[in-house]
Amino acid sequence: MNLTVRILIGMLAGLALGLGAQWIGLDPQGWFASVFIGDFLDAGGQLFVNSLKIMVVPLVFVSLLCGSASLGATGKVGRLGGKTIGLYMVTTAIAVSLAVTVALIVQPGTGVEGLVATVAYEAKPSPSIKDTLIDILPTNPVAAMAEGKMLQVITFALLLGITISRSGKPGARVLSFFEDVNEVMLKLITMLIKLAPYGVFCLMFKLFAELGWAEIKKLMAYFLTVAAVLVMQLTLVYPLILTLIGRLNVFTFFAKIREPMMVAFSSSSSAATLPVTLRTVEFRLGVNNATASFVIPLGATINMDGTAIMQGVATVFIAQFYGIDLTLVDLGTVVLTATLASIGTAAVPGVGLIMLTMVLEQVGLPVEGIALILGVDRLLDMMRTATNVAGDAVIAVTVAKTENGLDQVVFDDPDAGLVFEKENVVDLNRDPTA
Repeated sequence: MNLTVRILIGMLAGLALGLGAQWIGLDPQGWFASVFIGDFLDAGGQLFVNSLKIMVVPLVFVSLLCGSASLGATGKVGRLGGKTIGLYMVTTAIAVSLAVTVALIVQPGTGVEGLVATVAYEAKPSPSIKDTLIDILPTNPVAAMAEGKMLQVITFALLLGITISRSGKPGARVLSFFEDVNEVMLKLITMLIKLAPYGVFCLMFKLFAELGWAEIKKLMAYFLTVAAVLVMQLTLVYPLILTLIGRLNVFTFFAKIREPMMVAFSSSSSAATLPVTLRTVEFRLGVNNATASFVIPLGATINMDGTAIMQGVATVFIAQFYGIDLTLVDLGTVVLTATLASIGTAAVPGVGLIMLTMVLEQVGLPVEGIALILGVDRLLDMMRTATNVAGDAVIAVTVAKTENGLDQVVFDDPDAGLVFEKENVVDLNRDPTA
């Protein structure tokens, strides 16, 4: 039984048992609910997420350094970087435009006048453009890594990698060391990801045992609108990019990207899923290491198509709830702000709500309206994180194909990369002579 099937079984088992626990009406103060679900299962789920997160900063730094050093030697960094960021921004702009259009047609904010927000929301101040630009370059790279400021870590890794590529023999010796470290990191990922079925089970059990279905019923129109646009992004926008630009088989792609999407769905964290995504893109989809280690960490930090969709629908929903009409200029501002904010606030914790705060402020809507949607945001966060991760992989294989960095044989082979899950087996993707 391969890892994807085991993760799917863990997810479905957790979902079914969680719904069953809620259906029989467990006492929230009882031993089973408070100790087994609230403590034991929650601890298991958080340990799994933390086991992935410990890899994020070192993996991003080492893989991006190796990638930029390889690209720097060929002079491709500028072209690859521009193409990657450009595609990320285009998909985000399409996502928020699609979200606003569908929300205006469906009108999820009408007919919910009796809805009262039960959760107070205090908006965090959004950073200025000046602070955002300054914050890209770290004053202390070690502190940036310790604090998890990914945009700063990416900048430092890119600069150091390009410098290594231009340093002759000393640079070659340093690069050789980091390439060995990268191989060890991939081995550690393989070991940790074997825990995924158990961690996914714990996360899903706890979530669906405690999920507030009453809130979902009140916000059903909003919930279904966001979910529908996320599905449209996955089934229309991404396949068009893969087909028209990448000339790649859509069904092969989505068959191989299921594992990262399931981990993203259960963990609600693109950063925590990054090691799994990077491993899948390189070994299952055939993207070369230089391109994968450049595009995927960057996408996990700045590509937020799913979040942009939530912002577009939420803005229209809140405007309709308060009876405020949005002009064409306002709608254009929503699209522009959400697209630019996907990069501008990438280094700020709680980026999704901060980005939504920025959008609401730009069009003069009450920020307190965010409290209306918090009841269903956890489940939607899972769905939009899976969309974000799929978008990262789409851009990675598309950019690789246009830069001759994609192994088409590996991409087309349904079993490619599966040998990487086994112990003591030669990795055919890395050693074509084997």
